[in-house]
Parts: sequence; C-alpha cells; structure tokens
Amino acid sequence: MAASGNTSDVFAPWNDASATPLIRFEGVTKRYGDFTAIDNLTLDIYEREFYALLGPSGCGKTTLLRLLAGFEEATEGRILIGGKDISKVPPNQRPVNMMFQSYALFPHMSVAKNIGFGLKQEGRSKDEIAQRVAEMLTLVQLQEFAKRKPHQLSGGQRQRVALARSLAKNPKLLLLDEPLGALDKKLRERTQFELMNLQEKLGVTFMIVTHDQEEAMTVASRIAIMDKGIVAQVDTPAMIYEAPKNRYVSDFIGDVNFIEGTVTAQQDHEITLQSAAGQDFILHSDKPLAISSTAWLAIRPEKIAVSKEPPEDRRNKLQGIVDDIAYSGSISTYHVRLSNGDLIKAQMTNQRRLSNRAITWEDNVWLSWTDTAAIALTE
Repeated sequence: MAASGNTSDVFAPWNDASATPLIRFEGVTKRYGDFTAIDNLTLDIYEREFYALLGPSGCGKTTLLRLLAGFEEATEGRILIGGKDISKVPPNQRPVNMMFQSYALFPHMSVAKNIGFGLKQEGRSKDEIAQRVAEMLTLVQLQEFAKRKPHQLSGGQRQRVALARSLAKNPKLLLLDEPLGALDKKLRERTQFELMNLQEKLGVTFMIVTHDQEEAMTVASRIAIMDKGIVAQVDTPAMIYEAPKNRYVSDFIGDVNFIEGTVTAQQDHEITLQSAAGQDFILHSDKPLAISSTAWLAIRPEKIAVSKEPPEDRRNKLQGIVDDIAYSGSISTYHVRLSNGDLIKAQMTNQRRLSNRAITWEDNVWLSWTDTAAIALTE
C-alpha cells in the first residue's frame, strides 16, 4: 500500500482534512503510581492503515496497545473508535483483537479449533464456525494442517495460526505485539511481506508494536516514534528516515553522523554551518535558521562517498584515516577518524571482491557528500 507520492491513488488519509480517523487518542495519560507511562498523548489512526509504534523498551508502546485493547484503563483522556468513546467498554466488547508475541495457542486443540475458539465463545453455529475456519485456513495457506496440534507446527506456521484466530471475528482493528519476534531473520522478513499483503487484501487496520526498525520501515504506512511516554514524530517511513524532526528520531532510525556547528549564513534554502574546527559545510533547509544559532548537520553513512583523492566537484568534504571496516556482505561500513578524534561512518556497496578492495585500514581518505545529502537539525 503506497503511502507517499502525488498520484490520486496514493493511500494517505492523514493528508485529507475531511478524513475521519478510525481511532483517536485524545490527551491520553497513563500513570502507575508516580511513574507516567503515557504522557498527554494525542494520535489519529485511519482505517486500513498499517500503523507501527516504534521505540526502545519502556517507552510506552505496549501500554498504548493495552489501553486500546482494554487491558488497561487510561488515567486521563479519551480513546475513540469510530467516533465512540470506548474507555468504559470491556475488552471482549471492543471491535478489536490482539495477537501476542507468544501466540497463546491452546496446545491441546487442533489448528482448526484454535482458529474457531473465539467464534465458539460467541455462540456461533457449528456450520458458521466451520465455514469461517475454512476461510481463515485458506487465507493463511494452512488448509492441510487443520487437524495438527501447535507443537507439530513450525514457528512461522504457529504465527499464521495465531493471525488467523485473531482475524476470524472480523475485527475493525488488529493489534500485534511484537508478532514476529520469535522467528528467525529470513522467516521474519518473508512474514513481513505476507502480513502486508494480507492486511491490504482484508482492508483491516493493523497496529503493530515493535522495537525492530527494519520491520517498522518495511510494513508500516506510518510510524510513531515513541520516547518516554510521548510521541517524538509520526510520519511515513520515508519521511522518518529522510526528514527526522530531531536528533532522537534521526539517531533511532538507522545510522547517522552528527556534526555540531553554528549557522553563519543562509540564502534562500542554502545554509552555511561552521563547525567548532572552523570548517564550513553547505546544506539545504526548508525552514529558516537564525544566524549564530546552534544546529547539527545530520547525514546518513550511505550518502557519504569515500575516496583516496580529494573530490573536486563537492563542497562538503573531510579528511581522515580509516580506523575500522565492518564487512556486511553487500556493504562495508568505514569508520573514519578525523583529526579532532571524531569518528564518521560511511557506507559503500561491495562491487568488487574483498581482496580487490581499493581502501583498507589506516588509509588516508576523503569523505564527501552533495549539498542536499545532509539535513540541519536544531534540537
């Protein structure tokens, strides 16, 4: 599901002033004694979104999920689904289902009975349950495993059973709490795309809690970066990565280099930033920055070129010595030590075999980047 661009078929209801959110958190605060887990939080989540809550342990993302599911009650504020305040609605009466990291499958039940359990609890007829279970088994491609017990399945298969059970009751909203955490890397990556395809096919709103940055960047239409009970930024994955609002968000998503400096000039969108060492850097900024104010140049490692000769066509360049190299198969990360002792990370794709690498440890190198590669951050 596309989330950025200018074409008419782009899915971006958050940019439509007339769109009504499916879920709204209004000034929600959750306290446990003297500890504030969620602090005066306001969020809108729209129908058919794949919304990710991302942040370190203890930032409040799981608490937010539990408030929405009804397992916790807000200390202050309101939570609305479809315009209705659900603060006093018990969990089993909310149009919400939750899939836990542990999957919580019943070990003594077959796959089919696990999937149909919620429907049976609602008092649905046997024929209705059987039909819906068959639909869910087809959806997650587990038809031939209907009679097996959970212990007879792989981790990925158990994950799909838990997903099918969560979707069987046709919830408006599916909450996923670290749903792929128990899977190995390759299976997790494959399952991410399965989740995306399934969510788009069903049109159900998904809200996922994860600490895995790559997972959030892959599956989400929008990401909310959380920090100590507040939301630092909500945006599409591309905007979170390319246009973070502050150093916390920039540093949390991927690798980034910071160079602190003073704004010495600005003409239109072009900023001149002078570092403490007296070196000038050129970068673009969409917002005006006050002359003599402090700002940080933020640049991603993959946007920095490494060369043995000084680049003639770039105004932004630094010289240093290769301190370390991290080889990751398709890319190598160069840790370059500057004359002032600072380390700058630069990444390059490995287009040659390792033995033919042109740059190695202790080499004197130049780091350079274009005028539009870096951004200016003021906080």
